[in-house]
Amino acid sequence: MTLLLAFAALLWCGCKGGYSFTGASIPPNAKTISVSTFPNYATTVNPQLSQKLTDDLRNLFSSQTSLNVVNGNADLEVSGEITSYVTRAAALSANDEVSMNRLTITIKVKFVNNCDPDANFEQSFSRYRDYNAQLNFSSVENTLMGEIVSELCDDVFNKSVVNW
Repeated sequence: MTLLLAFAALLWCGCKGGYSFTGASIPPNAKTISVSTFPNYATTVNPQLSQKLTDDLRNLFSSQTSLNVVNGNADLEVSGEITSYVTRAAALSANDEVSMNRLTITIKVKFVNNCDPDANFEQSFSRYRDYNAQLNFSSVENTLMGEIVSELCDDVFNKSVVNW
């Protein structure tokens, strides 16, 4: 039994640094990450979106990895921009009236892995939420935006440090 516990302890220590219980696979020599502010270049601008997206990304990397979030040069670097923030009709009722609208947010992300340049990427991510067209958009906008930002952050996190 003691031998089994010793083996488990060695196995646990040997895995430290490259893997986390979130599924993140980070190069062992990567210690820092920077997340630059995402400027908002969408035609329609939600004044809170840029800061929320940036803060949520920083918080996700900070809470789900052992990386230190820093400003400026880092082992891993995330930057990008908000390219679209649009609400459109998503569904019609039997009377050909709009019954559901859809808020869609699109971001363009550049990820630089200074420890493993083969892991670098540039990619757009887009997520949406439908809402009842009878509702005033301003009454549901913050909730919808928060849900979409959470999914976008998960997409960026998974593409950056989770090798699925």
